[in-house]
Amino acid sequence: MKSLLVLGLVFSLPLLAFAEDKKPNPTLKSILLEQLRSTHNKAEWFVPANTAVEGLTAEQASWTDGKGNHSVGQLANHLIFWNTEELRKFKGEPEVKFSGDNNETFNSFDAKKWDATVKGLDQVLTEWEKAIEAADEAKLKDWYSNIAHIGAHNAYHIGQIVFVRKEQGSWNPEKGVK
Repeated sequence: MKSLLVLGLVFSLPLLAFAEDKKPNPTLKSILLEQLRSTHNKAEWFVPANTAVEGLTAEQASWTDGKGNHSVGQLANHLIFWNTEELRKFKGEPEVKFSGDNNETFNSFDAKKWDATVKGLDQVLTEWEKAIEAADEAKLKDWYSNIAHIGAHNAYHIGQIVFVRKEQGSWNPEKGVK
Protein backbone atom coordinates (compact mmCIF):
# COMPACT_ATOMS: atom_id res chain seq x y z
CA MET A 1 0.00 0.00 0.00
CA LYS A 2 2.81 2.37 0.92
CA SER A 3 4.59 1.66 -2.33
CA LEU A 4 1.41 2.39 -4.30
CA LEU A 5 1.07 5.72 -2.52
CA VAL A 6 4.71 6.63 -3.20
CA LEU A 7 4.41 5.49 -6.82
CA GLY A 8 1.27 7.58 -7.27
CA LEU A 9 3.01 10.61 -5.77
CA VAL A 10 6.04 10.17 -8.04
CA PHE A 11 3.87 10.05 -11.14
CA SER A 12 1.63 12.95 -10.11
CA LEU A 13 4.44 15.46 -9.42
CA PRO A 14 5.32 15.98 -13.10
CA LEU A 15 1.63 16.52 -13.85
CA LEU A 16 1.41 19.18 -11.15
CA ALA A 17 4.50 20.90 -12.52
CA PHE A 18 3.03 20.77 -16.02
CA ALA A 19 -0.26 22.25 -14.82
CA GLU A 20 1.57 25.16 -13.17
CA ASP A 21 3.58 25.92 -16.33
CA LYS A 22 0.55 25.88 -18.61
CA LYS A 23 -0.31 29.31 -19.98
CA PRO A 24 -3.93 30.43 -20.09
CA ASN A 25 -5.70 29.86 -23.38
CA PRO A 26 -4.61 32.53 -25.84
CA THR A 27 -7.19 34.94 -27.20
CA LEU A 28 -7.13 36.90 -30.40
CA LYS A 29 -6.42 40.00 -28.32
CA SER A 30 -3.50 38.40 -26.45
CA ILE A 31 -1.95 37.10 -29.68
CA LEU A 32 -2.19 40.48 -31.43
CA LEU A 33 -0.81 42.29 -28.38
CA GLU A 34 2.08 39.85 -28.11
CA GLN A 35 2.94 40.41 -31.75
CA LEU A 36 2.76 44.20 -31.50
CA ARG A 37 4.78 44.30 -28.29
CA SER A 38 7.51 42.14 -29.81
CA THR A 39 7.98 44.76 -32.52
CA HIS A 40 7.72 47.66 -30.08
CA ASN A 41 9.62 47.16 -26.84
CA LYS A 42 9.73 43.50 -25.84
CA ALA A 43 12.79 41.66 -27.13
CA GLU A 44 11.88 38.12 -28.05
CA TRP A 45 12.70 36.59 -31.43
CA PHE A 46 14.20 39.80 -32.81
CA VAL A 47 15.14 43.34 -31.84
CA PRO A 48 12.13 45.61 -31.13
CA ALA A 49 11.79 49.14 -32.49
CA ASN A 50 12.75 50.94 -29.30
CA THR A 51 16.03 49.05 -29.10
CA ALA A 52 16.69 49.43 -32.83
CA VAL A 53 16.62 53.25 -32.69
CA GLU A 54 18.05 53.67 -29.19
CA GLY A 55 21.14 55.81 -28.75
CA LEU A 56 21.45 57.13 -32.30
CA THR A 57 22.36 60.73 -32.97
CA ALA A 58 20.50 62.71 -35.63
CA GLU A 59 23.60 62.47 -37.82
CA GLN A 60 23.70 58.69 -37.50
CA ALA A 61 19.96 58.49 -38.14
CA SER A 62 20.48 60.41 -41.41
CA TRP A 63 23.33 58.23 -42.71
CA THR A 64 22.82 56.23 -45.91
CA ASP A 65 25.12 53.80 -47.66
CA GLY A 66 25.02 55.84 -50.88
CA LYS A 67 23.40 52.96 -52.79
CA GLY A 68 19.83 54.23 -52.64
CA ASN A 69 18.92 52.48 -49.39
CA HIS A 70 17.03 54.34 -46.68
CA SER A 71 18.48 55.83 -43.52
CA VAL A 72 17.33 54.78 -40.06
CA GLY A 73 15.48 58.09 -39.80
CA GLN A 74 13.66 57.50 -43.06
CA LEU A 75 12.67 53.99 -42.00
CA ALA A 76 11.42 55.22 -38.61
CA ASN A 77 9.49 58.02 -40.31
CA HIS A 78 7.87 55.50 -42.67
CA LEU A 79 6.84 53.31 -39.72
CA ILE A 80 5.32 56.27 -37.92
CA PHE A 81 3.36 57.29 -41.01
CA TRP A 82 1.80 53.90 -41.73
CA ASN A 83 1.17 52.93 -38.11
CA THR A 84 -0.55 56.28 -37.56
CA GLU A 85 -2.65 55.94 -40.71
CA GLU A 86 -3.79 52.43 -39.88
CA LEU A 87 -4.49 53.39 -36.27
CA ARG A 88 -6.70 56.26 -37.46
CA LYS A 89 -8.66 53.82 -39.60
CA PHE A 90 -8.93 51.38 -36.70
CA LYS A 91 -10.30 54.14 -34.46
CA GLY A 92 -12.68 55.39 -37.17
CA GLU A 93 -10.89 58.74 -37.43
CA PRO A 94 -10.51 60.61 -40.73
CA GLU A 95 -7.45 59.82 -42.81
CA VAL A 96 -4.96 62.55 -43.60
CA LYS A 97 -4.54 63.65 -47.18
CA PHE A 98 -1.89 61.55 -48.86
CA SER A 99 -0.78 61.60 -52.48
CA GLY A 100 -0.33 57.84 -52.52
CA ASP A 101 3.41 58.12 -53.19
CA ASN A 102 4.97 55.82 -50.61
CA ASN A 103 8.37 57.50 -51.17
CA GLU A 104 6.99 60.54 -49.36
CA THR A 105 6.64 58.48 -46.19
CA PHE A 106 10.40 57.89 -46.19
CA ASN A 107 11.65 61.13 -47.68
CA SER A 108 9.86 63.52 -45.35
CA PHE A 109 12.33 62.65 -42.56
CA ASP A 110 13.91 65.73 -40.96
CA ALA A 111 17.13 65.08 -39.00
CA LYS A 112 16.45 68.16 -36.86
CA LYS A 113 13.44 66.29 -35.47
CA TRP A 114 15.19 62.99 -34.76
CA ASP A 115 14.40 63.02 -31.03
CA ALA A 116 10.74 63.71 -31.85
CA THR A 117 10.83 60.87 -34.40
CA VAL A 118 12.08 58.41 -31.76
CA LYS A 119 9.35 59.56 -29.36
CA GLY A 120 6.73 59.46 -32.12
CA LEU A 121 7.59 55.88 -33.02
CA ASP A 122 7.28 54.78 -29.39
CA GLN A 123 4.06 56.76 -29.01
CA VAL A 124 2.24 55.33 -32.03
CA LEU A 125 3.24 51.77 -31.11
CA THR A 126 2.02 52.36 -27.55
CA GLU A 127 -1.24 53.78 -28.91
CA TRP A 128 -1.73 50.67 -31.02
CA GLU A 129 -1.35 48.47 -27.95
CA LYS A 130 -3.85 50.57 -25.98
CA ALA A 131 -6.32 50.46 -28.87
CA ILE A 132 -6.07 46.67 -29.05
CA GLU A 133 -6.48 46.36 -25.29
CA ALA A 134 -9.65 48.49 -25.44
CA ALA A 135 -11.13 46.79 -28.51
CA ASP A 136 -13.89 44.24 -28.31
CA GLU A 137 -13.68 40.79 -29.88
CA ALA A 138 -15.87 41.73 -32.87
CA LYS A 139 -13.61 44.62 -33.85
CA LEU A 140 -10.52 42.44 -33.51
CA LYS A 141 -12.12 39.76 -35.71
CA ASP A 142 -12.68 42.41 -38.39
CA TRP A 143 -9.14 43.77 -38.08
CA TYR A 144 -6.93 40.83 -37.12
CA SER A 145 -5.42 40.38 -40.59
CA ASN A 146 -4.56 44.07 -40.93
CA ILE A 147 -3.05 44.15 -37.44
CA ALA A 148 -1.00 41.02 -38.14
CA HIS A 149 0.30 42.62 -41.34
CA ILE A 150 1.15 45.81 -39.43
CA GLY A 151 3.26 43.72 -37.04
CA ALA A 152 5.00 41.98 -39.95
CA HIS A 153 5.59 45.33 -41.70
CA ASN A 154 7.08 46.75 -38.52
CA ALA A 155 9.35 43.71 -38.06
CA TYR A 156 10.56 43.95 -41.66
CA HIS A 157 11.58 47.60 -41.37
CA ILE A 158 13.06 47.15 -37.89
CA GLY A 159 15.30 44.50 -39.44
CA GLN A 160 16.34 47.06 -42.04
CA ILE A 161 17.11 49.57 -39.28
CA VAL A 162 19.39 47.08 -37.55
CA PHE A 163 21.05 46.23 -40.86
CA VAL A 164 21.70 49.92 -41.63
CA ARG A 165 23.18 50.37 -38.17
CA LYS A 166 25.42 47.34 -38.68
CA GLU A 167 26.59 48.71 -42.03
CA GLN A 168 27.21 52.08 -40.42
CA GLY A 169 29.07 50.60 -37.46
CA SER A 170 26.67 52.05 -34.89
CA TRP A 171 25.07 48.76 -33.83
CA ASN A 172 25.99 47.18 -30.51
CA PRO A 173 25.66 43.39 -31.00
CA GLU A 174 24.97 43.01 -27.29
CA LYS A 175 21.52 44.45 -28.05
CA GLY A 176 20.47 41.31 -29.82
CA VAL A 177 21.97 40.76 -33.26
CA LYS A 178 25.56 39.64 -33.56
